Amino acid sequence: MQVHDVTMRDVYLARKRIALLAKNTPLVNSPFLSERVGASVYLKLENLQETGSFKIRGAANRMLTLTADQRSRGVMAISTGNHGRAVSYVAGSLGVKALICIPEGTPSNKVEGIRRLGGEVLVSGGTYDEAEDEAFRLEKEKGLTMVNPYDDPHTIAGQGTIGLELLEDLPEIDTVLVPVGGGGLISGIAVALKCASSAIKVVGVSMDRAPVMYHSLKSGAPIRMGQEESLADALVGGIGLENRYSFRMVQEYVDDFLLVSETEIAEAMVFALERHHLVLEGSGAVGIAALLSGRLEDAGDNVAVVLSGSNVDVPLLLRLVQEDADRRSVASS
Repeated sequence: MQVHDVTMRDVYLARKRIALLAKNTPLVNSPFLSERVGASVYLKLENLQETGSFKIRGAANRMLTLTADQRSRGVMAISTGNHGRAVSYVAGSLGVKALICIPEGTPSNKVEGIRRLGGEVLVSGGTYDEAEDEAFRLEKEKGLTMVNPYDDPHTIAGQGTIGLELLEDLPEIDTVLVPVGGGGLISGIAVALKCASSAIKVVGVSMDRAPVMYHSLKSGAPIRMGQEESLADALVGGIGLENRYSFRMVQEYVDDFLLVSETEIAEAMVFALERHHLVLEGSGAVGIAALLSGRLEDAGDNVAVVLSGSNVDVPLLLRLVQEDADRRSVASS
């Protein structure tokens, strides 16, 4: 079954290709969320990947297909942090130079993570779209190979390996909740799950602050929007006006799309830490936020939630924990 140039064969090849770099992450039951939702809820722990997010899957699959000439010239990527970390990590393992173009305002812990893994950081533009424009210009000027974070068949197939693992660990899966920024993650997962059964419900989740994919779907074509700050910073940014793959795949294969507020994201991050001892960044917690808010309907008996990343600034997380404790103290007084 071919899905916009990304097939199940591509996903299986990706799994074989990336096996030494990306972990097969655990799928664990959440009694707390199961009770809240009235269904068995399982958490897919992509926050446990070596670079702290699922991005290593797609980055590894793309970069392991580079020719010798492409490796010698180096790669580049656009990122708000997690993709840049993944590309830098894989580049280091392959002995390849990596230039990471990031927008101003990228969280400092993520910038430091890119540099620590050997990536060269170039800050360009005040928004993701501006950084993306500069990255594509430099790609041509310097002869580098772009490792696209979401709109590339190899990247999408790499992310799709999560779908294979979900099917193996929970073949009776009814619904999966997936964070959505540029759409590469949910596109890959949808390929795997929909090929297994069209009845499996694939639900995208994003923040309600400038969710570009959500509004692009409403418009019927990729659009650009003004960028807004969010706890889910890894989901911030555009999907590319010339988007070739992820937009069409989300448009066709995603069954529902939910938006969550900043308050709900913060509550989900604190919930994950207190109830499951899991450190999540805002983007990694949006699926939990959707469940805690009660927005998911007709979920079936078995629900999986992809926890996409853990690269949160620790002082920020501690502040959210304190604010949550203060609210509960006031409420109980």
